[in-house]
This record gives sequence, structure tokens and C-alpha cells, in this order.
Amino acid sequence: MFKKFGKEEISGYTQVKASVARGIRSSIGEQYPFLAESGVLDVLLPKKDPLFVAKTSSYMQVAFLNEVPLFYSDRDNHWFPTLRILHQYPHMMPKLRTDKGAIKFVLSGANIMCPGLTSAGASIHDEVEAGTPVAIYAEDKEHAMAVGLTTLSTQEMRDVNKGIGVELMHTLNDGLWKTTKMD
Repeated sequence: MFKKFGKEEISGYTQVKASVARGIRSSIGEQYPFLAESGVLDVLLPKKDPLFVAKTSSYMQVAFLNEVPLFYSDRDNHWFPTLRILHQYPHMMPKLRTDKGAIKFVLSGANIMCPGLTSAGASIHDEVEAGTPVAIYAEDKEHAMAVGLTTLSTQEMRDVNKGIGVELMHTLNDGLWKTTKMD
């Protein structure tokens, strides 16, 4: 989704009203209870600081605080953390681990196929339903390499073992990863 991301892909960059910022905070808090329970959400998105939202030509929204991208959402209003946030707080979302053979394909932006999650080197750490945001890790690696949305539940991934299991949203070294600050 973010192969390219920069000023030329942004159709609007505006400060949101306090009520909209509260709505974004509550949506993120509901999706990621770890952030709300541990108090991290108040650190990441303080109530008093102005929140900016950039809208992209691919109908994505990116939430910025102090010109730093923190979260983004798709058309269905799922909020996802950027990989930089996920690396700081790795326990905030469910984890799936791919085998070594899938790494180069994931980093190039390909969706993850079920066999890449059910083979010998891969593992499904958390049981999730279809349509759940997940962190994608690689075999023998410490940090997440991608963030995606499951197309099947983890049980269906094991049973069917074919087709797309996770639709990728954001990977290491894509446009959003390279955007450390909005200038």
C-alpha cells in the first residue's frame, strides 16, 4: 500500500478537530488494548497535542503527531501502527511468523500466502479471526518486517493452506518507513 509515500501522494494534510482526534484515539485504544491499559496511548497521542491527518490518493489516512507518522487507517477504518511504533511496542498486536523463504517476497510488498505461515520455519503465535491487523515477523528475526490484515482466520489458514493469508499494508523500506518526518 505504501510502496511510494511522500508529498506527491498526499491529497490533504490538515489538523483535525479535538473531537475527531478523540475518536481516532478511542478507535486505536479499542483495537490495541495493550496501549490503553499500559498508558502508552497517552504517551503516543497526548490529548492536548494537535493531531494532523494526511489523506492519500489510495484512500488511506495517516495520523501525524509533531510531523511524525504514528498510525494509518484503511477504508474500513482499521488503524495500524507504523513499523517504527511497532518496533518500540512489539506486544501491541498479534504476531505471525513467516519462514525464511518468504522474507524477500514480503519485503518487496507481496501478500503472504498461507503456506508461508504454516511451513516448518513459520509459526502462528496468536489465534486471530479474519480481518484482524497483525504484525509479521520473519523466522530467526527479532523485529517485525511488515504489518498486514488477515484475510482468513488462523484456523482456516492451517486447514485450507492455500491462497492469501495476510494482505500486506506496510513493510520495511517502503515509502511510509522512509518517511521519518513530514517536512
